[in-house]
Amino acid sequence: MKIKKAPYLHFKLFQKIQSLNKVNEKPILKTWSRSSTIVPIMINHTIAVYNGKEHIPVFIKEEMIRHKLGEFSFTRTFKGHIKKDKKLKR
Repeated sequence: MKIKKAPYLHFKLFQKIQSLNKVNEKPILKTWSRSSTIVPIMINHTIAVYNGKEHIPVFIKEEMIRHKLGEFSFTRTFKGHIKKDKKLKR
């Protein structure tokens, strides 16, 4: 029989969300834990996930459950492809 691992959730982040759910508040929480798994108690919270440069706010929806926080905070920015006109002028 195969035993599944429990989802990883940073303990302090879990404590903060639990305490906010008790008092029914929804401020933006900052976190550096990109590897934390999104669990059902996080729904309708906004969590600012660090991408290496800044905190990107991520609003947690039901469809995001069982994904990692880092999946929604991109670390690289796409500047676009070089246009053909610029290549020919060289």
